[in-house]
Amino acid sequence: MTTLRNSFAQGFFGRAFAVLSAANAAAAAVEGHRRPKERDLRTLGINPADFPRV
Repeated sequence: MTTLRNSFAQGFFGRAFAVLSAANAAAAAVEGHRRPKERDLRTLGINPADFPRV
């Protein structure tokens, strides 16, 4: 049971860290008048093709 809890916690925190990192990278790119990386947009749930309309 502990293994299940640990894997859930690691997955949760790993995903949360990935989302925060992607948000930070995307925000920095937009502030620098650049297009964010497609990987960061996908992590945030944004379709890269739709980004210019956002």
